[in-house]
Amino acid sequence: MVSTGTPLLWSLFAAFVLVALLIDFFALNRQGAHKVSLREAAIWSLIWVATSFVFVGLVWWWLGGMGDDAGTRAMANDKALEFITGYLVEKALAVDNIFVFLMLFTYFAVPAEFQKRVLMLGILGALVLRAILILVGAWMIARFHWILYVFGAFLVFTGAKMWWAAGQEPDLENNPALRWLRARIRIAPDYDGERFFTRVDGQKVATPLLMVLLLIGIVDVVFAVDSIPAIFAITTDPFIVLTSNVFAILGLRAMYFLLAGMQERFHLLPYGLALVLVLIGVKMLLIDLYHIPVLWSLAATGLILATTMVLSLRIPPKDAAGTGSAYPFRSKPSEGQRHKAPPR
Repeated sequence: MVSTGTPLLWSLFAAFVLVALLIDFFALNRQGAHKVSLREAAIWSLIWVATSFVFVGLVWWWLGGMGDDAGTRAMANDKALEFITGYLVEKALAVDNIFVFLMLFTYFAVPAEFQKRVLMLGILGALVLRAILILVGAWMIARFHWILYVFGAFLVFTGAKMWWAAGQEPDLENNPALRWLRARIRIAPDYDGERFFTRVDGQKVATPLLMVLLLIGIVDVVFAVDSIPAIFAITTDPFIVLTSNVFAILGLRAMYFLLAGMQERFHLLPYGLALVLVLIGVKMLLIDLYHIPVLWSLAATGLILATTMVLSLRIPPKDAAGTGSAYPFRSKPSEGQRHKAPPR
């Protein structure tokens, strides 16, 4: 499997990510526990997007995007386009992660000022997990070309399943992962600041915040199974796959706080995400019959997402269970529940 990642490019990527995480951690510790405002989330989201495009611009320049050789320029343009397309697809699929994160925070009545730390730690775990799964996926594709058809069929199936489930209320109370964790971990009835462990009757027990962190990790495993095959449909270059995936994840925390207050406005977006998965799955299934240009994939993905967002603003959501919301589990916790976990 051919990769554009030279030792210098991999080092540049590692330095970019390390500096970005250090800045984010420094800002997190300096601000302390606080509720993230829409303005702060928007600023950080723009910073992460700008950082991603600065990185791909540097990669494009290094690969010869401004050189005299036409072949080198074309290759640099193709790799930059693959990165941008993969980045957009991963960002779009991350919206579904965000909706599930919001459901978990609402179900466990996590105070807004505690959510930031949980998301930061969850994102660190996601970065490690994605890197491992991408390397495994690249190895499988290099050894077994037919695995691409399996990935393609899985994406089509997942897209169809997502379309069917869009707008339905999930039953978190009977979720197998949550029931398994509850059976094995003793949980305190209340939060203890941002701590993951506290003492109850002299015994060390987990706080509800630890449960949320563990469930976020499980959720990312599930979504990684969808998103990683999707990026391999765009490119099989391990360097582009990993870098576009990681940069999309780095801005996930800011994106969560940006979209958390807007989820009702874009209630049709899950249908758009389902169509994107089907489109990418079909592209992967046709890989040996017809190579769909990356630019077409980028244009189709952007068009589908833009259309569903515009339609969401024009078509009001259907009322679900008398809540006035298409997603009743996303309602804010009542004042009495704010610092208490749900009954076990």
